[in-house]
Amino acid sequence: MGTAPIRFAIVGTGWRARFYARLAQALPERLAVAGVVTRSAERARQVEAEWGVPAHRSVGELSADRPEFVIASVPWEASPRVVRELVEHEMPVLAETPPAPDAPGLRELWAAVGGARRADGSGLVQVAEQYTLMPGHAARLALLREGVIGEVTSVQVSSTHLYHAMSLIRHALGVGHGAATVTAHASTAPLADPLSPAGWSDDLTPKDAVTTLAFLDFGGARTALYDFTDNQWWNPLRARRIVVRGSLGEIVDDTVVRMLDPRTPVESPLVRRRTGTDLNLEGAEVHHISFDGRVVWRNDYLGASLTEDDLAVVDLLCRTGAWVRGAGPEPYPLAEGCQDHLLALAAEESARTGAPVTTAVEAWATR
Repeated sequence: MGTAPIRFAIVGTGWRARFYARLAQALPERLAVAGVVTRSAERARQVEAEWGVPAHRSVGELSADRPEFVIASVPWEASPRVVRELVEHEMPVLAETPPAPDAPGLRELWAAVGGARRADGSGLVQVAEQYTLMPGHAARLALLREGVIGEVTSVQVSSTHLYHAMSLIRHALGVGHGAATVTAHASTAPLADPLSPAGWSDDLTPKDAVTTLAFLDFGGARTALYDFTDNQWWNPLRARRIVVRGSLGEIVDDTVVRMLDPRTPVESPLVRRRTGTDLNLEGAEVHHISFDGRVVWRNDYLGASLTEDDLAVVDLLCRTGAWVRGAGPEPYPLAEGCQDHLLALAAEESARTGAPVTTAVEAWATR
């Protein structure tokens, strides 16, 4: 007898909420949307018709269905209020990133719900940060945990923005919630922007794009460089890259360099097995990532033909389900999400003022 699908609910009906609903539809044997909360009666009717799930007008109505956890997928300014309301109903929460819009909001949210616990002692509020679960990043982090390049001392991330990038930086370096000094600079230069979430623009006219560079010093010889240009996620004219340096080698994107013996430096690629090209009829998806002939990341959701970002989000949802069922650890505690955004806010402040910003050790550092 198989395990029942994980039943989660969503507060909000925007594009990100639709994203979660789509993934549940792609994996009905694993995931199911138990209900959606929207403030508008008209929108509630649309959701029921288009998504095929119950729509409620309040968290109180939703709580009667007792979903296993609830995703707070609302605008930044509304997120803390929704999270507090869900906690008041004692429902496990997966809060969208960031959990609050600014540093005072993070502190207020932590004071209000940081102490909320499940029976197993884990925090009732988790954060929907999926970037460490993306296949390439997950494979690199697996090698770092093995010590393949020794002690990690620096990370360079030019891929995604702000709190997502800070999550990758912190997990690669293995830093927790201590103080950091952030020195940032923003510059503007012309750049064509042919592709965005709205689709292809059919316009190659260069427009002003801001690039933010931030240097982070965590102490103990651990540093990071953050480099992000407006719309870098979508713009095909700007690549994504990551460099992780350690005491015994480095990882540059999908290439690992380290010493085989005292006189033999070697390079090994991280190799994706992708199907669906040429005469391969297995479906278009990535099956696994290998390193020196062994698998360091594996797709546990084969058959759904999901993108790598989809795979990370599905993995996060399934990990959250395992956690609420007592079969796994916390997927991404609120303290982690708060720390990510605190560093992101420090980078924005330093870029705006031109002065270094040193973050404080916050109340969530004790978790």
